[in-house]
Amino acid sequence: QVQLVESGGGLVQAGGSLRLSCAASGRTFSNYAMGWFRQAPGKEREFVAGISWRGSNTDYTDSVKGRFTISRDNAKNTVYLQMNSLKPEDTAVYYCATQDRPFGWGSEPYDYWGQGTQVTVSS
Repeated sequence: QVQLVESGGGLVQAGGSLRLSCAASGRTFSNYAMGWFRQAPGKEREFVAGISWRGSNTDYTDSVKGRFTISRDNAKNTVYLQMNSLKPEDTAVYYCATQDRPFGWGSEPYDYWGQGTQVTVSS
């Protein structure tokens, strides 16, 4: 059974940085693409970033390009989201996600989700 546990959220001032982590278990982590999504109050959940199973390809939504970086450490079964130059509009619950199919790309559909971690950016 796939389990995803996020950590690293919190309250930060605009312009600050946070690093989110997601620990995965239940299967061979290195075979699967990983991603981050977010959901702000009153809005639909949106894709933020994805990384392929090899880690060689990454995808980002336009609003975070140049500010956020997704990475993975297969030895630790962990995916990260480094968030710099944070803005109040980045405030949301951030979710880690993975795919049911192995050897995928970060831009493909996701099937499993963590419980989320709150990120709040004050102005």
